[in-house]
Amino acid sequence: MERQRITALQDIFSSRLDTLSHLLNIVENHFAENTESLLQRRIAPDMLPFGTQIAFTCNQPRNFALWCLGELESNLNPEVGSLAEARSYILSTKDLLNKITIDDTKLSEVKRINAEQGAYIELSGFSYVDDFLMPNFYFHLTTAYDILRMAEAPIGKRDFMLHLVPLIKLDGTH
Repeated sequence: MERQRITALQDIFSSRLDTLSHLLNIVENHFAENTESLLQRRIAPDMLPFGTQIAFTCNQPRNFALWCLGELESNLNPEVGSLAEARSYILSTKDLLNKITIDDTKLSEVKRINAEQGAYIELSGFSYVDDFLMPNFYFHLTTAYDILRMAEAPIGKRDFMLHLVPLIKLDGTH
């Protein structure tokens, strides 16, 4: 069987986790003495802080990998206390992604997602990826980016779209 979709998902998650690592490097360089307070910054009082956004960004590919590996979900501690801890979340998530060796037939299986108070939804693996994982992944990654923008970090769209930088070409007319 083929692994095209699974491999593509591994690549997408991994490259966007590289973007998150890049953003953490900017945090370290720009906010050297205030990184712990930055980890607690929020866009709004009812939204989760920057550190939690990092954990939740990692939880999506992490739980996808665990599902592919036949293991139980395991969310990371949302109370991220340091950049070192945030980096360890990214590295451990990428390590899990690299362990996936299954084929695309996994995406035909049903995935149960437990919600609060005994509620749950069941989705095909394709819907799990397209309708649950990817929207949540990009939501938390974008929220982390937005918190940094709000904190006046020297970042722009290029920092968010790092995965496209190697594809940039010059046409010679400028």
